[in-house]
Amino acid sequence: MFFVLLAIALGRAFGGAADRWVLLPGLLLAAVYPAGALGLRRGRGGTAVWLATLTLLWAAALAGDPDFGYLAFPLFFLYLHLMPVRWSLPCVAVVTAAVVVTQAAGPGGLTAAKVIGPLAGAAVAVLTAYGYAALYRESRARQRLIDDLVATRDELAAAQREAGRLAERQRLAREIHDTLAQGLSSIVLLARAADSALPTADGTGTAREHIREAGRTAADNLAEARRFVHALTPPALQDAPLPEALRRVTGGYGRLATFRIDGEPFPLPVEAEVALLRLTQESLANAARHAAAGQVAVTLGFLDGQVTLDVYDDGVGFDPAAVRAGGGFGLHGMRERIAGLGGTLTVESAPGEGTAVAASLPVRDAGVTA
Repeated sequence: MFFVLLAIALGRAFGGAADRWVLLPGLLLAAVYPAGALGLRRGRGGTAVWLATLTLLWAAALAGDPDFGYLAFPLFFLYLHLMPVRWSLPCVAVVTAAVVVTQAAGPGGLTAAKVIGPLAGAAVAVLTAYGYAALYRESRARQRLIDDLVATRDELAAAQREAGRLAERQRLAREIHDTLAQGLSSIVLLARAADSALPTADGTGTAREHIREAGRTAADNLAEARRFVHALTPPALQDAPLPEALRRVTGGYGRLATFRIDGEPFPLPVEAEVALLRLTQESLANAARHAAAGQVAVTLGFLDGQVTLDVYDDGVGFDPAAVRAGGGFGLHGMRERIAGLGGTLTVESAPGEGTAVAASLPVRDAGVTA
């Protein structure tokens, strides 16, 4: 609108309806206006200087040609949009008065139309600007409400997932306590009773030693079961951080597997460490039992915003689609475990091309998001 009105005024000046000297401030207006508008879009300062320059150039053009009074209307919107109320309304009033005075100095003198026209334009601009501001405030308030609803929904979903995990932990604790732990306790008692009941004659030492070994093994497993009941934390993570636990697990496969770390390790929640430990154990077991691999590489990565685990083997590979259809290799359970923590698990393989298992968990404040 600004350039349309400016073009009309300049056209009349070119046509000789006014003194030609008004062309200079008019052309300067055509140059200064887009430069300032571009600076506003790019977030630069100097708004007050730009508005003052526009106003002075407009006033100079208005002094030579009353047709430039029509440019007051877009100036109103600039004042009302870019300046605080205590400054914008006085500016609108001054510009309106300047238009009225300029038109009154022309042919016909001061008339009601020359006063009502500028006043009506100023009133329309003020009402339009305030209406737009009210709509903008309402839109911002609505957007904040939507953001709050989305955040509340995410928090509720996270709380539901956490409640589900806690319920599953309690169920597993009860199952282990009522079945595995009770059974191991019985094995320990029976082994001790058998050891005590064996005669001490020659030839019974080997049997006695086997029974004692069975008792020790059952006792160790019972201790592990009780630790599971207490915190559901694997014994491998009881006395070592995740990188060291993975290094031990990988070392159990001898020369078959290698382990390395990318990035600087940081603490993770227990459930995240358990998930990555189980994924490594499952992947290594699959590679050893099914892949006929010559080498398995395990990489734990600590990156900005996520922790990753990659397990690659150079074995015989398989068809992931067929495994998904038939269900095997523990892939479904591994994927569900990672997805439950908000992460992703991808498995890439093909017959004769090895297998790559890649997991990624999002992290926030050195922890995994729920």
